[in-house]
Amino acid sequence: QVQLVESGGGLVQAGGSLRLSCAASGAISSFNTMGWYRQAPGKQRELVATITRAGGTNYADSVKGRFIISGDSAKNTVVLQMNSLKPEDTVVYYCHGHWGLGYEYWGQGTQVTVSS
Repeated sequence: QVQLVESGGGLVQAGGSLRLSCAASGAISSFNTMGWYRQAPGKQRELVATITRAGGTNYADSVKGRFIISGDSAKNTVVLQMNSLKPEDTVVYYCHGHWGLGYEYWGQGTQVTVSS
């Protein structure tokens, strides 16, 4: 069983930066993809950014140019550097990872709050 452990959420003023980290334990192979999603109350979970084992990245339009995702497939870790944060970035962020053929896992979520 793979467990994803997130860290780095918190409170920051608008325009500031936060760094989210996620580490997977229990994986016996490198991830296919890892990334971050976020979910506001009453809304669907949405993609923020993902990275593939080969290093390819994908970002939501709303975070392009502000957030940077990086990962280490050998260590099964992923980091999301969030810059120029806005109040609308205030939601719970979830780490997600995909391994093998169809195995996917979620972290417990970490709150990010951006004050105006």
